[in-house]
Amino acid sequence: QVQLVESGGGLVQAGGSLRLSCAASGRTFSTYAMAWFRQAPGKERDFVAAIDWSGRILYNADSVKGRFAISRDNAKNTVYLQMNSLNAEDTAVYYCAAAPTIDYAKLRPGYWGQGTQVTVSS
Repeated sequence: QVQLVESGGGLVQAGGSLRLSCAASGRTFSTYAMAWFRQAPGKERDFVAAIDWSGRILYNADSVKGRFAISRDNAKNTVYLQMNSLNAEDTAVYYCAAAPTIDYAKLRPGYWGQGTQVTVSS
C-alpha cells in the first residue's frame, strides 16, 4: 500500500517557478515508479512526467517542452516536480501517482494523491 501527499502548489506569476513535492508512505516506495499528472478545469487529467526506481524518466513532451523536471529522493520517500517558465496554460490541479513500473505509472497508476492547486496569473 502506498499513500501520497502533495505539497508546494500555489499562486505564481507567469514566467515564475514552483517546486511540487509528493511524500509517499510505504516500505516499497523505492521500488515504485512515480508520476505527475495534471487536470485543468473542464479538461481530462493529463500525464506530465514519470520516474522509475533507477532514474529512468518519461515526459509528456508536448506539455512540458523542457520546462519541467521530475526527480526523486528515495531516502526521503519523496518525488519532486520542478516547474519553470510557468504560463497560464499550466494552471491545473497537479496529482502525484505511483505504480510498480514506469509504463503503468504513465498509463494506469494504482495510487493517487489528493492533488495540489497550481495557479499561474498572466
